[in-house]
Amino acid sequence: MSRRIGYCLTGSFCTLGRSIAVMRSLTSLGYELVPIMSENAFYTDTRFGRAEDISREVEAVAGRRIIHTIVDAEPLGPTQPLDALVVAPCTGNTLAKAAQGITDTAATMAIKAHLRSDRPLLIALATNDAMSQNLGNIGTMLKRRSVAFVPMHQDSPTGKPHSLVARFELIPECLEALLRGEQKRPLFL
Repeated sequence: MSRRIGYCLTGSFCTLGRSIAVMRSLTSLGYELVPIMSENAFYTDTRFGRAEDISREVEAVAGRRIIHTIVDAEPLGPTQPLDALVVAPCTGNTLAKAAQGITDTAATMAIKAHLRSDRPLLIALATNDAMSQNLGNIGTMLKRRSVAFVPMHQDSPTGKPHSLVARFELIPECLEALLRGEQKRPLFL
């Protein structure tokens, strides 16, 4: 039986390519993916790619249209439940909003709707402020029994001393662990 997994991408634009590669891996493992994108990720062209091209690729991998509005994300909890929700990449902005219960984007609404029923949420963090402004938000989310993080590392300890980036290649095994109710350890690599 296929598991229905929400796969949410937010605006850490430099990691979107790695995240889409993970989506391909998950579909090859038999997961049914429901793609979700924050409005910034869905509409913003950057030096890492045109939004339209990235969205087209995400839809091709998932085989369905992207949820990119608050209205379309809200049913993911109560009426269209997911077996799990992966947020990869999860920006510091999205993490902060999720930790404080702010639901002003499609991504944060998907998280809120999904967590209403304490369903499994896997966060693949990618932010330059993880070990400063967002450290408390990491702790807040770790306290929730249904939330797990993909192990992360400092991508540039001297150039960006507060930055942490998830090891995206670990998402499939972290998802399996989370579906068993486990957090993959060690959390910081």
